[in-house]
Amino acid sequence: MKSTVIGLTMLLDERPHVYPQYYEYCFNIVKKWAMFIENEIKFVDGSNPEVVVSSELIHSINSARKVGEELVRKGVRQVIIVYNVWNFPYLVWPFINTLGRDKPILNLSNNEGRYPGNVGLLATDGALRQAGVKTHRIIGDPDDPNVKEEVKNWIMASIAATNIRNEVYGMYGGHSMGMETGYFHMIPIHRYFGTTVRQIDQLLIVEKMKKIDEKEVEKALRWFEEMLGDRIKYDGKMLTRETLSKQIKLYLAIKEINKEMGFDFCGIKGQRELSEYVVIPDVAEMLLNDPYDWNGIKEPTVCSTEADSFGALTMQILKYISGGLPVLFMDVRLYHPDLNIWDFCNSGNHASWYASRSFDPKENFKKVTLYPALEFYFKAGGASVSFDAGPGPLTFARLGIWNDKIYMVIVRGESVELNEEERKRINSETNPTWPHVHARLNCSYDEFVNLFPANHIHAVAGDHVRKLIYFCEITGITPILLGERDISRKPLWELLK
Repeated sequence: MKSTVIGLTMLLDERPHVYPQYYEYCFNIVKKWAMFIENEIKFVDGSNPEVVVSSELIHSINSARKVGEELVRKGVRQVIIVYNVWNFPYLVWPFINTLGRDKPILNLSNNEGRYPGNVGLLATDGALRQAGVKTHRIIGDPDDPNVKEEVKNWIMASIAATNIRNEVYGMYGGHSMGMETGYFHMIPIHRYFGTTVRQIDQLLIVEKMKKIDEKEVEKALRWFEEMLGDRIKYDGKMLTRETLSKQIKLYLAIKEINKEMGFDFCGIKGQRELSEYVVIPDVAEMLLNDPYDWNGIKEPTVCSTEADSFGALTMQILKYISGGLPVLFMDVRLYHPDLNIWDFCNSGNHASWYASRSFDPKENFKKVTLYPALEFYFKAGGASVSFDAGPGPLTFARLGIWNDKIYMVIVRGESVELNEEERKRINSETNPTWPHVHARLNCSYDEFVNLFPANHIHAVAGDHVRKLIYFCEITGITPILLGERDISRKPLWELLK
């Protein structure tokens, strides 16, 4: 997974008869934290964040500037200032002003009496906050698992924030069917995230499809047919080898355009042009979001159906804070009060990974069926991907906007496994040929329907709530945590508004 460089340093006492006495001890503390990050934070693909430890610790104005310049040269995008002893707080300014005040800052301290790093942290970070610099603080025993977990959470959130800051979203077509909750609200998105958009007409996809290698398409068809067999429900009209081939070409065309243009993530309008005159994008969207295709393991490319831009942004954030997992895109479809279960489903891009949460496509595809697209909606035909998400914890989220201020609704939950009778009954009440997530949320129905911002919801496997709270605070958006709002403590700059 793409990452950004983390810098580590420490501020010391400037007195020449003091700091040399514990200099090496303090340097080893910084190096220990760097080793922890390198060894304990692993992305889905097995890689880990790049860490840069300053070549010296800050003990003077000159060393503060030198360390700042060094971290700039090495491409540091976020910084962890470690505290282990009392320091001279004013030294943070020549350091931060050289490094750049736009960097996310974590102040990380021990909690002991002999060398009071926490005193230095509060004095130094207090000075930063007086001047309006947004920072985070973690204070505690460096060997405490809870402290280490919080450091991990902050790092993943910071990497997500600094990754998307320079990314470009490729929007194929405009926002579909006039869904304004999915619009790319340019000014607030620039302000909070630094992300921009390039809109591409869907005609370019169609023209690129004409140039796709037929041998590669046939290879993909055989891959699907070998794994799914008679669960590809060819009907001779809506779903044929020809329409499935078009969906594969659509996937390959978007992959090529994304690469040529440099898009980091994307969205496909689909309706109505592609769905009525070319082919529905469902299979292409699934393949983009999945961590594999017929050529093996790959990094998921976030792709939102119906070119939902706020959906794509939410998904990209969830991908990064989870270390590179595939992300779900769903309609908020139907609530079943008798079971306290939501049926989240749409015709679009559920990554097949969620069928069994396996990186072996054979395990997931055992539960997948390709049905003919509904002619009522999608005249051009193609396959709709059908499966029920396997059980397990999920973190649900969605970006919203209120009067040009972006916020994120977050809720813990899970995908539940139903008995066969209940599963068929629930799926039949919407559409059994589409993918479903039978979700139980950790909030009430009333709270959800009153606060949720859109008809689309997104989720990633695992519990990532603390990371999302940190991400919101780093980027300046407001987190709204459903069901347990006490966890979402407001940062100082929100309390003083």
